[in-house]
Amino acid sequence: MTLIDTHAHIYDQQFADDQEAMLQRAEIQQISQIWMPNCARETVAGMMALANCYPERCLPMMGLHPAYVTDTFEQELGVVEDQLKRNAFMAVGEIGLDFYWDMTYVDQQFMAFETQLRWAAEQKLPVSMHTRSGHDRNAFAEAADLIERLALPNLTGIFHCFVGTLDEANRAIAMGFKLGIGGVATFKNGGIDKVLPHIGLEHLVLETDAPYLAPVPYRGKRNEPSYLNLIAQRIADIKQVRIDDVARHTTANALSLLPALYTNLLPSID
Repeated sequence: MTLIDTHAHIYDQQFADDQEAMLQRAEIQQISQIWMPNCARETVAGMMALANCYPERCLPMMGLHPAYVTDTFEQELGVVEDQLKRNAFMAVGEIGLDFYWDMTYVDQQFMAFETQLRWAAEQKLPVSMHTRSGHDRNAFAEAADLIERLALPNLTGIFHCFVGTLDEANRAIAMGFKLGIGGVATFKNGGIDKVLPHIGLEHLVLETDAPYLAPVPYRGKRNEPSYLNLIAQRIADIKQVRIDDVARHTTANALSLLPALYTNLLPSID
């Protein structure tokens, strides 16, 4: 049973003391790939070190996370653009909108988001999108509005950490995106368990968002990719299917997003 973790910050300092052991635990649980979203210039070096050491397992993205957007965002985007020109990445991410913590730089978030969406479309790379609502503003809706208005060709990817309504799920699917399902699916009041019965497995991918959002029974502790099977099992229970079916569909869905530069990985994880 092969699984792909489509979103994990395994370069984070929380893994500094046991990074290799963490990767070994993931391998034991048959996590064949771990996709790594970038956050800002500070996270590039650690992420790329892992990508270079494990090129077939740890796949890097490049992007500016909305929570890291400030009045210097144009300089940060310069780093992203330079990296996209110099190195191979499997996606543009983690990008999007975050209204939860601070609304100071919302206008800049939109500018950074649009710029990175355009780069992804131009380079035919999928995107990994962060949409966290707050302050009475719906980040998913505003991100979807922008994507629909831009109508960029070749744009696809994942709504990371999807916890929205059924209407929002269907809207994302209609735009050609997958839904990233993580540890929240195991939470008692997570809400996504009410939506998943109505969404086909062909629209889902798995993620941990490690080291954050650990699934039950590890909720509140450090998350890691080896816990991905707990999320897969929860989806199987909710949808009343076999976990092997969840693994097969979500792995195929993830692989369908890989850009041409990564197609050499397909045979190794069939």
